[in-house]
Amino acid sequence: MPLPTDFAGLNKTKLHLGDFAQHFYKDATPFGTVFSYYAAAVPLVAEDLRDFIDEPVAALPPRVLAGLGKVVVLFVPYLERPGEAPQRTRPSKRAAEKQPEFDVRNSLVAMDPPAPANLLPVAYLPPRTPEEPHILAFSTQGVDSSDHHHNFFHALAQLVFLTQPDSVLAGYRNILREELKSRAHGEVDDASWKAKLDLLKKESGVRGESKLFLEYARHSFIDTLTLFLHGICCDIDVEPGPRQIASRYLRKRLQFLQTEYPQPEGYAVFPEELKN
Repeated sequence: MPLPTDFAGLNKTKLHLGDFAQHFYKDATPFGTVFSYYAAAVPLVAEDLRDFIDEPVAALPPRVLAGLGKVVVLFVPYLERPGEAPQRTRPSKRAAEKQPEFDVRNSLVAMDPPAPANLLPVAYLPPRTPEEPHILAFSTQGVDSSDHHHNFFHALAQLVFLTQPDSVLAGYRNILREELKSRAHGEVDDASWKAKLDLLKKESGVRGESKLFLEYARHSFIDTLTLFLHGICCDIDVEPGPRQIASRYLRKRLQFLQTEYPQPEGYAVFPEELKN
């Protein structure tokens, strides 16, 4: 993606994301009925538009799109953590069910690369009113299309978790209960694996819907849905490893998500669905 020249007319090297978004999101270019995008850089060339917007949006299941509302995607050079994070209180059981995974600090849009520990790939601003869109901002400098696709689908998986019907989440939690009763080892990604370990250290069995179980279910749903969405869009491999859940369990999860969120026509979830 091309480097920004005048930072969309702002003569600042850093700006709070909230200020930037409020200043520019209404100028975003519509892309379909759900998404709009704005680039704090020279205009996107056709190849950038295809890699960063067209391909990932086209692969989204219609039911995912229908539940999102409006989403504005901001492309900025860098996103930076602004100093130390405030201490968070332990979430209640209700909060654990619908707590986002995004970094909730007031992120900075930066022209110059921040220290690696302070670089954020994505940040989220929730709507302040029902009429306003979800705003997702992505760092673009030094990010290739494969990394962006993962970041994009992971961000959308978090939005789906926040906006989709409780019946879907309840169905997914039932799958996890069956896995736990069967002592299924592993998970899809690091966040869900850590949350599963935390659960198993404190609770030997599945005891209703404890805070630890809901926290684990949140991470597991987001990580698995990220893999599901990314796999529809792109030819990706599940990396084997000591924490990777067995394929028979993963397949059952993906089949559940496919039932809830059928892929667009012409796309496949499983290899056998591909037509010669």
